[in-house]
Amino acid sequence: MSGPESKNTATHITENKPGRPKVSAVIPCLNEEQTLGICIKKAFEAMFRLGIKGEVVVGDNGSTDRSVEIAERLGARVVHQPLRGYGAALMAGIDAAEGEFIIMGDADDSYDWLDIAPFIAALDDGADIVLGNRFAGGIMPGAMPFLHRYVGNPVLSRLSRWVYKAPVGDFHCGMRAFKKEAYKKISLHTPGMEFATEMVVNAVRSGLTIKEVPIKLYPDKRSRPPHLRTFRDGWRHLRFIMMRAPNYLYMIPGGTLFIAGIALQLMLVKGPVTIHGFYFGIHFLALGCLMAMVGFNVINLGIFAKAIVASQLPYFRDSVIDWMLDHFTLEVGLLSGGAMCFAGLLINASILWKWVSLSTPMVDSIHIVFVATSAIAIGLNIVFSSFLINMFLIEEREWRSD
Repeated sequence: MSGPESKNTATHITENKPGRPKVSAVIPCLNEEQTLGICIKKAFEAMFRLGIKGEVVVGDNGSTDRSVEIAERLGARVVHQPLRGYGAALMAGIDAAEGEFIIMGDADDSYDWLDIAPFIAALDDGADIVLGNRFAGGIMPGAMPFLHRYVGNPVLSRLSRWVYKAPVGDFHCGMRAFKKEAYKKISLHTPGMEFATEMVVNAVRSGLTIKEVPIKLYPDKRSRPPHLRTFRDGWRHLRFIMMRAPNYLYMIPGGTLFIAGIALQLMLVKGPVTIHGFYFGIHFLALGCLMAMVGFNVINLGIFAKAIVASQLPYFRDSVIDWMLDHFTLEVGLLSGGAMCFAGLLINASILWKWVSLSTPMVDSIHIVFVATSAIAIGLNIVFSSFLINMFLIEEREWRSD
C-alpha cells in the first residue's frame, strides 16, 4: 500500500463517515523514520477493511529524523511531547485522540497493525481494556531477547498477578486497546516504560473489565537498537509494582514486626523468663520495643500509601480505607494516641516517684519502663499522624459523598 493511497484512505473514511472517529490508533515515536510509515499505512488499511471511521495519532517525543514529516504526509495527526518517555509520548497522543476506542502499539512494526480486529471486537463485547498476549499468540524467532522472554516478562507478570490479582498473562505487551472513557477513570501518570504496568494496575483497582487476545510478536524492522533497556526498565517496572502494593510493601512486614514486638513485650514485662533452657532477658525486651515501634511506623506508612492511592484513583476501594472512613476521625486519633501516651507517662512517673522517695534504684521495674516508653513513642506517633491521615480522609469523604 503506497503512501498516497494511505492518505486517500484516511480522507475517504473521514469524509464519508462524519462525526467522532470510532477508533484512534496511537503510536509513540522517537526517531522511527524506518518503520513508522509502515505502521501508519497498516493502521489506516485495517480500519478501512473493518469499515470504521478512524484516525492515527502519533505522539512524537522529539524526533530529529523524518518521522514527523512521514507521519503528516501519510495522513496521521502529530502531537508533540517534549517530556521524554514511552508513557509521556503515549499520554500526549491518547489525550489528543478523538476516538471512542483507543488502540496503541509500537512504531517498530513488531506488532502487525493489520490485526486490530480482535481488539475492537473485544471492546464492542463489553471489555474496558484489551491486552495483547504475545505468549499465547506466538513470539517469532529473534523477536524477544532471551532474558525478556524467559526471565523478565514471566517473572514480572507472575509477580503482578500475585500482588494485584489481575487476570493477565502478559503484563507488558505493547499493543492494547481501551475505551477512552475507561482511560479517563484510571488516572495514569508515569512517563516511562512502567506506563504499561500502571495501566493494568489502575484498571484492576478501578474495577474495569480486562480481556486478553492472542497476538504475534515479530522482530522489529529497525536497524538500530530499541529504546528499551533491560535492567533499567525492568527495575522501573519492579519498583512500580512494589510502590503501588501497600499491603505487601508496608502492611504485611509492618504487621509482622509489630505483632512480634508486642508479643516479646508481653512475655517480658514482668521480668526475664527461661523457655526450654533459653534465657530471655532485658536485651530481648529492648528488641521487642524496637520491633513494635518500627512495625507501627511501617504500618502507618502503609496507611498513608493507601490514602494516596485512594486520592489518585477515585474508584479505588480498600478495606482499611473503608474502615477508616467509617470509624476514624481526627478526634479518635488524638484521644487514642493521647491515652496511650498518658498511660506510659503515668507508669514512668509512678516508678520515678518511688525511686525518688525511696532513694534506691527500682531494678525490678526496669522491664515495665521499657514497655511504657514504647507506648509513649507509639502514642505520640498516633497523635501527629492523625492530622495527616485526616487530611486524606476528608478529601475521600467529599469525593464519595459527591
